[in-house]
Amino acid sequence: MERPPAQQRTFGPRTVSAIGFGGMPISIEGRPDEERAIATIHAALDAGVTLIDTADAYHRDAGEVGHNEELIARALSSYGGDTDAVLVATKGGHLRPGDGSWIVNGRPEYLKQAAKASARRLGVEAIGLYQFHRPDPEVPYADSIGAVRDLLDEGVIAMAGISNATVAQIDEANEVLGGRLASVQNQFSPAFRSSLDELEHAAALGIAFLPWSPLGGIRGAAAVGERHAAFQTVADARGVSPQQIALAWELALSPVVIPIPGASRPASVQDSVRAAELELSADELAALSSAD
Repeated sequence: MERPPAQQRTFGPRTVSAIGFGGMPISIEGRPDEERAIATIHAALDAGVTLIDTADAYHRDAGEVGHNEELIARALSSYGGDTDAVLVATKGGHLRPGDGSWIVNGRPEYLKQAAKASARRLGVEAIGLYQFHRPDPEVPYADSIGAVRDLLDEGVIAMAGISNATVAQIDEANEVLGGRLASVQNQFSPAFRSSLDELEHAAALGIAFLPWSPLGGIRGAAAVGERHAAFQTVADARGVSPQQIALAWELALSPVVIPIPGASRPASVQDSVRAAELELSADELAALSSAD
C-alpha cells in the first residue's frame, strides 16, 4: 500500500515521520488482542509513520520479555507495503519482573546481552536505534554508556540513544559516545514539562528529542482537553482533537522533537498523525506554552 506523505524530521543520518508510534500500550496491562495490536501497527504504517519505539521491558507477565519487540517484528513482516524506511528503536536496562514493578540494570555485560537478544527478537542484524532505558544508581553512568558505545562500534546497533536523562547525563553520554549520541527520550507532555531543559539542550546539540507519554500517559491521553483548558480551546477553534493540538505544540517547540504517542486502536494512531500537518499560530503557541 502506498503511504501518504507526512511531515518528516531528520534523525541522525535518517529521515523519519514527525510523529512516531509508541508500542507500549499494546503489550502491557489492558493490552488488546494480537489481531487488534497488529492492526494498530499497520494503521501507523498506513498513515506514514516511520519511527516505531519499543523496549524489551514492554510486556505484562513474567516470562514474556520482549513481547512488544516480537509483536512489532510480526507486524512489519506481515505488512503489505514497503517497510524499508521504518526505523525501529528499542531500549534496554529497565526490567519488569512480572509483578507490576520495574527494576533497573545498567551493568555493561547485561546491556550487551540485552541488545543482542533484542536484535534477535526484532529479526535484524543491527538495531536501528538502541537506547539506554534508565540510569542505574548502582552503576557509573559512563560504564553503562560505554557498553552502548561498544555495541555501536561492533555494529550491533546503528545509532545510540538515552532515555530518562538529565542535561549532565546528555553531555556525559555524548562524550562517551564520541559525539555520536543520536537521541534523548524523556517524559514530556502538557502535564509534565520538567524535561524542557533537556529538550532545549538536545535541540542546541542537534540531537533528536523523543517525548514519551506526550499526551500524558495511558490514563491522561483521553483527558488532555479536560485537564488543560487552553488545549481544548484551541482544538475547538480548529475543529480537531485536543490530542492533536498537544502533539502539534510539542512539534513546534523545536525541529528535533519527535513525539511517540502510544496507541492500542487504529483510530488513535490516525488522529495523532494528523497533528504533523497542523501549523499553530504564534498566539496559539504562546497560550499553550503558558497554560497550566
